[in-house]
Amino acid sequence: MGHGADAENTTAATVRERLETVGATDVATTLQALATPSRLRILARLQEGPCAATELADAVGMEQSACSHQLRLLRNLGLVTGERRGRSVIYALYDNHVAELLEQALHHVEHLRLGLRDAPPESEVAGAR
Repeated sequence: MGHGADAENTTAATVRERLETVGATDVATTLQALATPSRLRILARLQEGPCAATELADAVGMEQSACSHQLRLLRNLGLVTGERRGRSVIYALYDNHVAELLEQALHHVEHLRLGLRDAPPESEVAGAR
């Protein structure tokens, strides 16, 4: 899930180092943006493809003003982009990382609900022997 890095070679120490470099506060702010059901519904709809703000509000069952407020916040956090086309603003996910964040969070919650856990990476199994 990294920038070309092999996920199996990413160790906890590497993640810690990267977190210090990027800034834990910035990462926490991004994750907080995903902590609201209305924002998750907006991101899930945008995962299907770009959408005009008015259509997006209808698709997620929100008032136009409330949806616009959430879109402004998501755009300020770098999770969505907005491009003006005439009188409309067309919103889209900033990049595939946003879709991956949403997918991973959903996958995790599904695993919790079902009581499933991923098998440990081969490197951990070999190290335990």
